[in-house]
Amino acid sequence: MSRSSRWWTIRNLAKLFLSGAFPVDFTSFWFGDQLCSLTFTLENLYFFSCVYANYFPKISGGGDAVSSPAYDPRIQDAWVTCATSRNWGIHYFIAILPYLMRLVQCVRRYRDTKFLGNLLNAGKYGSGMVSLLCYHYWIYSGTPRQGSSFVFFCFTESLSSLYACAWDLIVDWSLFRSHAHYPLLRPDLIYTSQIASYYFAIITNILVRFIWVIYIPPGGFSFVLRSVIAGLLELLRRVQWNFYRLESEHLGNMDQYRVTREVPLPYTLEYLPDMSDDDDDDDGGM
Repeated sequence: MSRSSRWWTIRNLAKLFLSGAFPVDFTSFWFGDQLCSLTFTLENLYFFSCVYANYFPKISGGGDAVSSPAYDPRIQDAWVTCATSRNWGIHYFIAILPYLMRLVQCVRRYRDTKFLGNLLNAGKYGSGMVSLLCYHYWIYSGTPRQGSSFVFFCFTESLSSLYACAWDLIVDWSLFRSHAHYPLLRPDLIYTSQIASYYFAIITNILVRFIWVIYIPPGGFSFVLRSVIAGLLELLRRVQWNFYRLESEHLGNMDQYRVTREVPLPYTLEYLPDMSDDDDDDDGGM
C-alpha cells in the first residue's frame, strides 16, 4: 500500500470516531460496515493485550515459564482475568463500538436528508447492539443453555439476524426486484457471466447471519473454537457482501446519472437543414 493510500485509510478510519460531526459519504459508512464484521478481532486484540500486560511482567528470569507458558499458572490466571466472563463490560463496549458509529452515522444522514430509511438502518444497528448485550451477559452469567439469559440471547439474535438479512438482500444488494430476468435478482446485473454466484451469495449470507446458532449445541467443539469459526465466516461473508454492495451502489449512481458523461436533456434537438447553399444562390441571383 502506497503512502497516500495509507493516509487515506487512516484519515477515513479516524473520521469514524467523529461520526455525526461530518456529513456521511459512501466511504465513511463503508468503513463502518467493515468494522462491524471485525468485532471478534477487536475483542481479541484487547484480550491478548490484557494477557500480555498481566502475565509477562510477572516473569523474572524467563526459563521454563517462557518456553512453555501454557503450563504456567500465572498465564492461566491472566487468561481467566482477561476473559469475557470476567470483563464482559469491556468486551461488550469494544464489540458495539462499530455498531454505535454506524448508528450515529445513520441518524446524521436522516438529519441531513430527512429520509426515513436512514432511521430504519439505524434500527438495524441498534438491534445488533441489543443482541450483543444479551450474548455477553449470557457468557458472563455462566448459565447453561437454558434460563432467561439464554432465551433472551436466542430471541434477540433471531430478530437481529432477520433484520440484517432483509436489509442485506433488499436494500444493500437491491435484490428481489420485480421484472427481473432472473428470479429473486434485479433487472440490471454486472456479473452477468456469474449468475449462479448471486444465488450462492444469497444462501451463504443468510446462513452466516445465523452463525450464532453454532453456540447452542452442547458438547463438541470448545466455545473458543466456535468463536474462531464464527469470526472467520463473518469475515468471508463481509468480503462477499462488498462485491454486491458496490455493484448496487454503482448501478444506483448510473440510474441517477452520477457516473455518466452525457446527461439526457429535457427536450429533443431537431437539426435544421443547412441553408448556406440557398443563401449563396439567392445572393448570386441578385
